[in-house]
Amino acid sequence: MAVVLAISPARENPLPQLEILGHQVVQIGFDASQLVSAPRHDITLLDCRTDLANAKAMARILLAANWSKPIVLVVTEASLAAVNADWGLTDFIFDSASLGEVDVRIRLASTLSQKINEQSEIDSGLNIDDSSYTAKISGRTLDLTFKEFELLRYLNENPNRVFTREQLLSEVWGYDYFGGTRTVDVHVRRLRAKLGESESLIGTVRNVGYRLDPKGNASE
Repeated sequence: MAVVLAISPARENPLPQLEILGHQVVQIGFDASQLVSAPRHDITLLDCRTDLANAKAMARILLAANWSKPIVLVVTEASLAAVNADWGLTDFIFDSASLGEVDVRIRLASTLSQKINEQSEIDSGLNIDDSSYTAKISGRTLDLTFKEFELLRYLNENPNRVFTREQLLSEVWGYDYFGGTRTVDVHVRRLRAKLGESESLIGTVRNVGYRLDPKGNASE
């Protein structure tokens, strides 16, 4: 079953059908700062039923952040007229859709999410095994600490998306971590050293932070 991040002005699940189908739904509001702490998920659900202006603003933020997860809009007949390709959507679902239709559309989006991850691994030569907490680059096993593995996995799950040091510290180390952002710099430096010839996978975006580019063109 999929983990769905629902972005809604009222921090509610705009598709109750998802829970009936057994999917896990995590809800946040129309607040870009909440995207920083968004948990790992397979699909992003954007609620466009009532507040179209702010829904479109959120869509633009997701696009600017190079959001790697499929974006599915929840719409009504009235709101659908305002939706176009500029929203960066993968698909849309009417809030009144049948259980069967929701099931199919979510399964298709989940498949796309999996293909994106697989393509990222093909492009980068990086293979990450969550079950054994191991990572390989071009068939070579990397000797990583737990936090190095978590950092590499998180960047790999969001290819081409730029993260500030504060975002990475929050997501990988957690809010209860008392160290400073230099911790992120140290771990990135160690990861690059262990990646060897593939160190360019993790690039520095000047005055912003870090991103992983599967094609190895991440440095700026």
